[in-house]
Amino acid sequence: MKLRALPALAGAAILALGLAACSGSAEATGTPGADESSSTTSFAVDENTLVFGVVPDSVDTETNYQPLMDYIAEITGKTVEYHESTDYAALIEAAVAGKVDVASFSGFTYVTATNNGAKLTPISSIVTDEGQEPGYYSQAIVPKDSDISSIADFKGKKVCFVDPSSTSGYLFPSYNLLKAGIDPKTDITPVFAGKHDVSVQKTGEGVECEAGFAEDSEVEKSDAVKVIDETMVPGAPLVFSSTLPEEVSQKLVDGLAEITIDDIIAAGIDSADSDSFRSVFYATKPVDDAYYDLIRDICKETEAEQCQG
Repeated sequence: MKLRALPALAGAAILALGLAACSGSAEATGTPGADESSSTTSFAVDENTLVFGVVPDSVDTETNYQPLMDYIAEITGKTVEYHESTDYAALIEAAVAGKVDVASFSGFTYVTATNNGAKLTPISSIVTDEGQEPGYYSQAIVPKDSDISSIADFKGKKVCFVDPSSTSGYLFPSYNLLKAGIDPKTDITPVFAGKHDVSVQKTGEGVECEAGFAEDSEVEKSDAVKVIDETMVPGAPLVFSSTLPEEVSQKLVDGLAEITIDDIIAAGIDSADSDSFRSVFYATKPVDDAYYDLIRDICKETEAEQCQG
């Protein structure tokens, strides 16, 4: 798994328009693990804690993020608390309510959250290999022995998506289906798998899904599917709450904008020097809000409900 996109929910209207921006301080006290919608205060236990928000991307999500959280703790002098939301919608809602201080979003999730009032600033995007630029692939997949050879053949089929707010698992796939003359709402039977690896699994089994979409890092783990098309999507951002104190914000920007795995290890984070972390992290590259204008353009093309604020 690459630290890029995060997953899961089956309702298309994931955010009621009533999710107006809440102004809870990012360092106000609150109850860790509380329901995202129950309060506008932070999940953080005190002002010395930063909440790192994610949704479960795979069974290894927390393990994969731990060295990065340890590094954030080192550069800020804060305790970093892992908060795993149940799905994309819950993470978006938590961001709108000012409950997460730092997070790893998908590009689509970032656009959706900010459209709904979340005060977030993108810092950088993670790359996994030397010389790589931010970005990854949304891949169209079918079972290994399938006769389907193009996205145009998805019409009338049961198609696995990840989540209605997934960049590579729904937004770009919807756009590509439309380009192929297929309405993703009426011309196929959509199945929301919840996670990228589950979308790959269900597609490979060929029962619940005859075709599907997922990010490349999960597809490459399976020998039960084959890739019939792929599209490069903007790299997922590491973001911080714009309501954080300037001193903390500057430490996050300085420490995360352009950092390599060797820099993290040199900072004393021994857990970063492992094969598992090296497989998902090489460096970060700076990104800004304008980098995600492509996603905003595709939101308009697809008329995706999740894009609305």
